Amino acid sequence: MTNSSIDIIIIGAGIAGLSAGCYAQMNGYHTEIFEMHNLPGGLCTAWNRKGYTFDGCIHYLFGSDKNQPFYRMWEELGAVQGRKFIDHDEFMRVVAPDGKTLIVYTDPDRLERHLLDLSPDDSKLIKQFCAGIWDFTEFDMSLLQQKPKTLMNWGDWLHLSRKMLPFLGLLNKWGNISAEEFAKRFHDPFLRLAIPQMFAWKSIPMMVGMSLLAYMHNKNAGFPVGASLEFARSLEKRYLELGGKIHYSAQVERILVENDRAVGVRLYNNQEYRAHRVISACDGRGTIFNLLEGKYLNKKIKKLYDGHLPVHSQLQVSLGVNRDLSKEPHWVTYLLEQPIAIAGEKRYEIGVKHYCFDPSLAPAGKSVMIVMLDTPYDYWQRIYGRSIYDAEQIQESQILIDQLEQFYPGIKADIEFIDVATPLSYERYTGNWQGSNCGWLLTKETMFLMIAGIEKKLPGLDNFYAIGQWVEPGGSVPIVAMSGRNIMQQICHEDRKEFMATVVD
Repeated sequence: MTNSSIDIIIIGAGIAGLSAGCYAQMNGYHTEIFEMHNLPGGLCTAWNRKGYTFDGCIHYLFGSDKNQPFYRMWEELGAVQGRKFIDHDEFMRVVAPDGKTLIVYTDPDRLERHLLDLSPDDSKLIKQFCAGIWDFTEFDMSLLQQKPKTLMNWGDWLHLSRKMLPFLGLLNKWGNISAEEFAKRFHDPFLRLAIPQMFAWKSIPMMVGMSLLAYMHNKNAGFPVGASLEFARSLEKRYLELGGKIHYSAQVERILVENDRAVGVRLYNNQEYRAHRVISACDGRGTIFNLLEGKYLNKKIKKLYDGHLPVHSQLQVSLGVNRDLSKEPHWVTYLLEQPIAIAGEKRYEIGVKHYCFDPSLAPAGKSVMIVMLDTPYDYWQRIYGRSIYDAEQIQESQILIDQLEQFYPGIKADIEFIDVATPLSYERYTGNWQGSNCGWLLTKETMFLMIAGIEKKLPGLDNFYAIGQWVEPGGSVPIVAMSGRNIMQQICHEDRKEFMATVVD
């Protein structure tokens, strides 16, 4: 057993864990982080293969503009100093088999003109939609996250209510309809097919997609040059400079509990570390049912993990391509004339991204290309550990490459490297339940959980806290970073300390 003067043990060196560690160190707490992988970032990661960097997380980052919401937090975490961001004029495209194309411009006026050209008959609906995007350019999403709700007094609630009041109608109108449902209101048959694809998943609440376009228009949702792992490394650097300590390749087997108080952790190598508090910034289900043996539950928590809430399991095929794709649109969803079978499911569309806008990710004149699909976890889990698993990855990637050949003639011969990540890959490297890459998928149903908040403590267990994507539905990078900040506000309040947040030069 290792006895030390650790104030807080944090399980997981993802963005939430690193954020909590940084703010804890800023406030005078001695912390140590235990991470199962040998790298920081958790799901916010990228991997290098044969000179190519394949990104596995950030498509855009809220808080990339210094005058906009979330930027101050990234400054505190040392993530934006000296970092360049790429702002896109278009978010993505949706292309039909006949070549008809929806371009999702980030300028609401340009998007409106484009949609009206595609379908003048839907002018009323189109104008409402684009006016809504303009309205969301004034909406500060960080308002919902800036202070733990448990610490808000009547004055805080009054301030929040005043800020939110002008947007309540907007939130009600666009928060209660998914992209798929919205599409059904269109007369134009192409838009009825294309609209569900315009924000990358069909069940996304329209409010979320519209807020994204609004933030992109405000230049506050740029792509950080260097990709996700490089971004995570900046938080790691900040944490270490603040005096924190990270144990890599150190998987926690059990959270130690005495008299219903969390007092430390035991690793799989049987080493034990003691602390006054324990913060779990790792998989929610694994924490509750494995690390704590399911001893601290109530009906609400059991229901959260009974399988009825949607999660997002992903198949990612990453390609190193000996071709300059910079003149091609960077993100396209192709609607297929004939469906293809991938992992036992018929697919009627495939999404393709290239990263030529960030030249640091591929050798000169070459490109990184990525195909992303949601995929059933059970399919891959059934064959994992058997030779068929590797064969299936090769087979499915070849099916997708055959499709790419139709959209980018000759691309097959230009491919120099193929990397396949299944939900089992994500599960193996991060421990996330069903390999989910965003915790609970953000839908109309889970959005209520995001607004109301999921409890960060467990019934009957003291000195324990949970943060990250499993208690913040939607689990985006800024939201989980804010989760780490908020938990330290709560702990400072418990210890009657003034919460401090400093900016690194």
